[in-house]
Amino acid sequence: MSQKALGRLFNSTPAADNVWINLADAGGVAFVCFLGAAAGDTYTLQQAKDAAGTGAANLACISEYHTNTGNGSDAWTRRTQAATHTVVAAASAVQQAVAIEVEGTQLADEYCFVRLASTGAGAVNALTRDLNVQRAPENLPAMAV
Repeated sequence: MSQKALGRLFNSTPAADNVWINLADAGGVAFVCFLGAAAGDTYTLQQAKDAAGTGAANLACISEYHTNTGNGSDAWTRRTQAATHTVVAAASAVQQAVAIEVEGTQLADEYCFVRLASTGAGAVNALTRDLNVQRAPENLPAMAV
């Protein structure tokens, strides 16, 4: 039997709003966010040296992100902006879901943790990808340590 995608291609932290995610053993992370009722939200990206948030600083690397309604009825829309540490999703049905990708190489030297914080009630799921070591799901390390 082949190994499933969880542990081979990605790891996930479904409740990742404002949680430090370790990228030491991954190529990057895709933050997939959702806020229903077309309410709008602001997401802020930071980097740190450890899970305690040592040296926390804004990570101004978001120049592209994608949005859609989040219910599978439409394709993702690519959105661009000058590189910054925030994404503002408009109070619009077509921007209820937001996908923001961060490459491990975008972090400053000695930094390997990132977090994305919602200023509203947006749900944030962190999907680390390009895992350096592939494992069965039950053997994956915790992502926030």
